[in-house]
Amino acid sequence: MVMAVVLLETSSMGFILPIAQCDLHLTNVDKGVLSAISFLGIISSSHLWGFLADTKGRRKVMRPTLLATFTVTILSSFAPNFWAMVMLRFLNGFFLASTATIYAYLGEFHTDKTRSRAIMGSAFIFAIGAMILPMIAFLVINQDWVLHLTFIGIDYKPWRLFVIVCGIPGFLCGLSLFFLPESPKFLLAVGDEKKAIEVLKKMHRWNGGGKRLPNITNILPDEDDVVISTLKFSNNFDSNSNFAIVFLQTMWNQTVPLFQRRYLLITIIICNIQFWLFVITNGLYMWFPHIINSMAAFMQEHPGEHRQICEIVYAQEKNLYKNDGSIECINKLENSTYYYSFIMEILYASSFAFIGLIINHVGKKLILFISMIFFTSCGLVSIFIADPTIAAYLYVLFFLVGVAINVLGAATVDLYPTHLRAMAGCISLMIGRLGSVVGANIAGALMGQYCEWNFYIACGAMYVCGFLVLLLPRKSPEAAAKSEA
Repeated sequence: MVMAVVLLETSSMGFILPIAQCDLHLTNVDKGVLSAISFLGIISSSHLWGFLADTKGRRKVMRPTLLATFTVTILSSFAPNFWAMVMLRFLNGFFLASTATIYAYLGEFHTDKTRSRAIMGSAFIFAIGAMILPMIAFLVINQDWVLHLTFIGIDYKPWRLFVIVCGIPGFLCGLSLFFLPESPKFLLAVGDEKKAIEVLKKMHRWNGGGKRLPNITNILPDEDDVVISTLKFSNNFDSNSNFAIVFLQTMWNQTVPLFQRRYLLITIIICNIQFWLFVITNGLYMWFPHIINSMAAFMQEHPGEHRQICEIVYAQEKNLYKNDGSIECINKLENSTYYYSFIMEILYASSFAFIGLIINHVGKKLILFISMIFFTSCGLVSIFIADPTIAAYLYVLFFLVGVAINVLGAATVDLYPTHLRAMAGCISLMIGRLGSVVGANIAGALMGQYCEWNFYIACGAMYVCGFLVLLLPRKSPEAAAKSEA
């Protein structure tokens, strides 16, 4: 559900922008900025949250930031203009970035045997949560009521309520972390063996182990677990030190190993793949409701007529933005827009369920390669198909390349030791969110006149990434060295 929170908080903007363009006076460029600004907030703080999660604890970081995210979400629903919305959605992303820690948090409750299946199982739950997004949008946005809040100068319409509804799961996740324990592997790594044993006993009890608890007196740490205690910036801090300098120096020391010889190739490949995956699944996806809504309106107005996706987009742009500078207001999205969004989420959930069943047998590298090449091909073919219905389904399949993000997340957990795992996850997702910013803004700039180039650029890069996957090792450098020994 924490993973679903990120999707609900960021992707909800794709449904909001076509409806809010008159209330917030949005151009295509403005829509690109609003699509990307949450991801810019995520980028700005990912490094910080990754560092704190590796030194202070996974749970300690996620709990307050999820609650802060919801607070900012409520405020953003009352934003009176474009710039207020930009500022508040940036803050929303700033706190939301901590959720990248969830991969390390979940993975550290599992052994190598079950870790990948657990992460893919959570991805299936995430996909089920994502299915709620178009359903919520349909139920909330397509209402007709308006509240005139003259004291802050806005008309409170259903799209504003939709912003809050999409933030509620984050609030519930923040509360739930008060009842869930800290990662036992993290506790052991920082030398708190007693608490780690207490967590293991609690897990044993919760998972049906019965009242008779195992008698654990001590735990043998992994080779990579003994390092974290030396990374706490508090250990390097004394009364004569400058706190900010020590803090930044320790954060730097925590980051540098990711780019040293042992991990450099792994880090570069993972960050590059994440960048282009997010260009598509977050950046270009922000325009998915807009494009599908344009296609649905075209099919309704011109039944039986055949045109390519981008030809339809160009025609709709002329209808929306008049020559006299006025904007045609859209109060509701076409029902077909919700239908195709719902179909996408069903396919996402099915893909995650299927991958969860085969991941231990087939391997993460092969799954990544096949999914990236196949779904990218669907997207590239979609812009050449003149039948709008077939093109729409291929366009939907294009975004299923996003299943690779969770598989890559599982691979990242395996390829780094405990003391670097959360930082590696946050850095790679930070680069990914940079792709979201780039994708959303480039799409906004190109959509009106050069729509096809969105597909050419993204698909070409994704083909390259598919082959880069094959260069990733199967095990972390430590595990490989241990096996050879």
